[in-house]
Amino acid sequence: MTSAFDDYRNLLFAVAYRILGSASDAEDAVQDAWLKWSAADRSGVSDPKAYLTRIVTNVAMDQLRSTRRQRETYVGPWLPEPILTTAETADADSVSMAMLVVLESLSPLERAVFVLREVFDFGYAEIAAAVERSEAAVRQAAHRAREHVQARRPRFAADRGRQREVTDRFLAAASGGDINTLMELLAPDVTLWTDGGGKVRQALRPVLGAEKVATWLAAVSRTSYEGVTPAEMTVTVTEVNGGYGLVFTGAGRVISTLTFSYDAAGRIAEIHNVANPDKLRAVASGVPH
Repeated sequence: MTSAFDDYRNLLFAVAYRILGSASDAEDAVQDAWLKWSAADRSGVSDPKAYLTRIVTNVAMDQLRSTRRQRETYVGPWLPEPILTTAETADADSVSMAMLVVLESLSPLERAVFVLREVFDFGYAEIAAAVERSEAAVRQAAHRAREHVQARRPRFAADRGRQREVTDRFLAAASGGDINTLMELLAPDVTLWTDGGGKVRQALRPVLGAEKVATWLAAVSRTSYEGVTPAEMTVTVTEVNGGYGLVFTGAGRVISTLTFSYDAAGRIAEIHNVANPDKLRAVASGVPH
């Protein structure tokens, strides 16, 4: 039965990560699921996928309740932990930084139901068994979650060619301090979120508006960061959280990531910058999910 667990390990991580927004916590949830699976009497388990999904979902919901209390004292904006992805990642929008931030505003139950229903297409009866609620309660939670997400996360998915073009132009403009080009690429009401967790120097509040964001980015590109000079820093365009993003490295470590979401005109509407070193381990591993 070890092979059954291995068959669904990637699914379990995918479910846990979307519920928790943290790769390290998702790995812990998968490990807990393995321990429970190993200790259980599996003679009556006819559907290992449903059984394992139920375990990891409940573990992740419990973890989310606990970590949310910790996040109340977090220094500056809290952003999800970035992961490397591939073009084949299932439902790339569901793993985007912008979507994960919206999911943070759902209750643990609503978030689990939304992930299982909208991302992985589980039936309501399957979800009810997984979260140990009635099917009616699950349907109500799914309705609330769907309405909330649709209200806060309009779906403007720039095609991959446009994403790559904008990312490349953004990198060139930001590296060269070209504020005019940055202004062309940014939506007028763009928001930049930075997460240093109080461990590295970052903006403690969102930076709002194209002019302020462009100026901030141009200034940062000329500044040494945590002992690494701009000349010593390498920037790579790669797949991060379901779309093209930037990974900054220097002095033998990952320094930060930048990810983007877009408006209907294909301009950058949101930028999420994660620099808290505790949140960069999954990217530093080099293993895509």
